[in-house]
Amino acid sequence: MATVQILDGGLGTSLQDQYGVSFDSTTTPLWSTHLLVSDPTTLHACQKDFGTAGVDVLLTATYQVSPEGFARTKTTEYPNGIPKNAIGPYLQTAVDVAERAKVRDSTKIALSLGPYGACMIPGQEYSGAYDAEHDSEEALYRWHLDRLRLFLEAEGDLLSRMQYVAFETLPRLDEIRAVRRAIHDAGITVPFWIACVFPREDDLLPDGSSIEQIVRAAVAPIDGGRVPWGIGINCTKLHKLSGLIEKFGDCVSAAITAGDISATPSFVLYPDGTNGEVYNTTTQIWEKPAGYNANGDRDTRSWEVQLAQVVNNASIHGPFKDFLVGGCCKASHQDIKKLREQFQN
Repeated sequence: MATVQILDGGLGTSLQDQYGVSFDSTTTPLWSTHLLVSDPTTLHACQKDFGTAGVDVLLTATYQVSPEGFARTKTTEYPNGIPKNAIGPYLQTAVDVAERAKVRDSTKIALSLGPYGACMIPGQEYSGAYDAEHDSEEALYRWHLDRLRLFLEAEGDLLSRMQYVAFETLPRLDEIRAVRRAIHDAGITVPFWIACVFPREDDLLPDGSSIEQIVRAAVAPIDGGRVPWGIGINCTKLHKLSGLIEKFGDCVSAAITAGDISATPSFVLYPDGTNGEVYNTTTQIWEKPAGYNANGDRDTRSWEVQLAQVVNNASIHGPFKDFLVGGCCKASHQDIKKLREQFQN
């Protein structure tokens, strides 16, 4: 019998859709993280919606934290941008807000960390097309290590208050290896997961890597790389999930047979909650392509019913027995509440 934990949904899109918050790369380069600076009260209300929905794991509003993003964020106190040595208190706010948004004491907090591409303007987490200064594993390792140290150096012992660290929407194979090295060298012992994004028509990462390569990079022994607690998929269309999970399962089984890992990791799955909308990084709005079928595969069942069926099938036919399941962009707290109900029946 599979064990299923429920994760929250799309924070940025919930702030937009439920609370009327607007984002753009000029005035809010930190996107949802900007509310740590401008409006922690609204952020808390939005995160508490997910807490009330009964989540087992709640992500912090830190997906787009980066020194570059804070440097582009101008405030009355910092008219030229928030300097690196002033970031710490905002990170404390992120953890404080997430903890106060818990409705159940058992809810765990996960530190949300997006890829380098999420901090570019325009964002490149769906393409993996990075600038020359960050176009290698070594450069990405240094960038991720530097960001982790922001949390380690902030007051309040923030990492010890986390139950998970989430590396999300990774579009490149070298970035998977980079984050494993970074979390090891930062001395972080909190369980972490790695979730990749699959926006292409095929089953490859944006950089063209296969799932076999992804699993090898995520779990195979590498110098200075801890094995993640979980691996999986986020920010990906619902109709793609069954085929992707089957391939992940085959590759994980092969890794166990090869002796690369001794146990099956948890599978983390939080797809888009969209009805056909695609995010346009140029216009910075969600658009529904002409002629696009809302469900991708003409499945008329609701989002939560389809997702629950994907998980149930994967637990029956594949090696994964522990799942963390939620939603990404456009998945509201109402969606997550209904998803939870699917696993309570």
